[in-house]
Amino acid sequence: MSQTITEKILAAHSGRKKVYPGQLIEAKVDLTLANDVTAPLAIDVFYQAGGKKVFNRHKVVMVPDHFVPNKDIAAAEQCRLMRRFAREQKLPHFFELGEMGIEHALLPEKGLVLPGDLVIGADSHTCTYGALGAFATGLGSTDLGAAMITGRTWFKVPETIKLIYRGKRRPWVSGKDLILHTIGDLGVDGARYQALEFCGSAMTALPMSDRFTMANMAIEAGAKNGIYEPDETTTAYVRERSAKPGKIFRSDPDAAYKEVREYDLSKIEPQVAFPHLPENARPISKVGKISIDQAVIGSCTNGRLEDLRIAAQVLKGRAIAKSVRLIVIPATPWIYQQAMAEGLLEIFLKAGGIVSPPTCGPCLGGHMGILAKGERAIATTNRNFVGRMGHLGSEVYLASPAITAASSVLGLIGPVEALPKLKKK
Repeated sequence: MSQTITEKILAAHSGRKKVYPGQLIEAKVDLTLANDVTAPLAIDVFYQAGGKKVFNRHKVVMVPDHFVPNKDIAAAEQCRLMRRFAREQKLPHFFELGEMGIEHALLPEKGLVLPGDLVIGADSHTCTYGALGAFATGLGSTDLGAAMITGRTWFKVPETIKLIYRGKRRPWVSGKDLILHTIGDLGVDGARYQALEFCGSAMTALPMSDRFTMANMAIEAGAKNGIYEPDETTTAYVRERSAKPGKIFRSDPDAAYKEVREYDLSKIEPQVAFPHLPENARPISKVGKISIDQAVIGSCTNGRLEDLRIAAQVLKGRAIAKSVRLIVIPATPWIYQQAMAEGLLEIFLKAGGIVSPPTCGPCLGGHMGILAKGERAIATTNRNFVGRMGHLGSEVYLASPAITAASSVLGLIGPVEALPKLKKK
C-alpha cells in the first residue's frame, strides 16, 4: 500500500508500517505548543488530571503572543499563570516579550520544528509548520493538557487532496495570493479534516516565507494540515537554524489521493478576500472601488522579513492616504531587528505608518488596532470573520503585503500598478 507524506509521518509516530485514511491512531508527539489564550486552559487540565511533570520539558513550548504586551489585567493574569508553570516545569522554551514573537513565525526561526516532526498546538494555525515537511495541526486545550502529561495524542488519519501548481507567477503575486485563490476554489469547508499537499514546479520555486504562508492558511479551507515535501530550500532553511536535520518523508508516486487539483499560476492575479470569509477571494482587477480606514501588515501569515521587504518596496518614497491608519507588526524580535537594520522601519514611519512590537494583536481583535463600527480594514492576516478585528459592524479584507501596502497609499483597495510613479531625483 503506497502512502502520502502525511500518512507516512503518522505511521512512523504511531509505531506502524502503514496507516490508512479514517483509521484511529495514537501517536507520539515531537512538540506541543500553547499561547496565552490556550495555555491557561491546558495547564488547568494538566493539574486536574493529576499531572506532576510534563512528559519532556524540551518538547513543551509556550509563547504568550496574543494579548502581549499585556493589554489588561486579565491578559496579565494569563501570562502570569504561564510564567509560573514554565518556571515550575523548568521549560527552556518559554518565550516572553524580548524573546517573544508570534508563535508560528518564532518556532521555525528558532529551529524547534524539523522535517518529519509531529507537532500539535492549541492554536488552529499550527499547520504552518507543514511548510517544513512536518505534520502539524491544531487541537483543543484539553487534548493539549493530556499530551503534556503523556507525550501522545490521538488522530483520525486524514485523506489527502493533492494541489499541483505550475507556471510562472505574475508580478506582485505571492504565496498569499495563491492560497487565497486556492481557498476560493475549495471553499472554507472544502478540505474539512483532510490534508492539503502542496506540489508542482511552482511550489519548489517558492521561498520558505511563501510556503509558511500557504501552509498557515490550510486551516481556512477546513484542512487538518497543509504540507510540502522537503527539498533543497527546506533543508537549507533548517540547516541555518538547527544542528538536527530531521527526517525526510516523501509521498509515493502511486499514493492514493481523495482528489487532485491543478492551478496555472500565469492565470492568477493578486487576490483580495472579501468579508466575511477567506473563500470570498476575487482577483484585484475585479475588486472595484472600496475605501479603507486601516491597513495591517503582520501576523503569523505575513509578518516575516520577506513580507516587510515587499511592503517597504511599495511604500518607499510614498505617503499613506490621510484617511488611512497603517500598522506594521514584525512577527519576531529578530525580524524587527533585521527590518530596523535594513531601514525598513524608517520607510514605514516616513510613510506615516506605525510599527508595533511583535504581537498577534489586531489579527484576532485583541489590541493594537481594533476596528470601530463601520470601519473597514485591509490586512495580511488570515481571517476576516464577522467581528474578527473589532466591532461586529466592521469589515476586514485579506490581501498580500504588496496589495495592503499599495492600498494604504491609495486610500482604497488597489494594485501596486495604480500607484503614481515616483519622481526621479
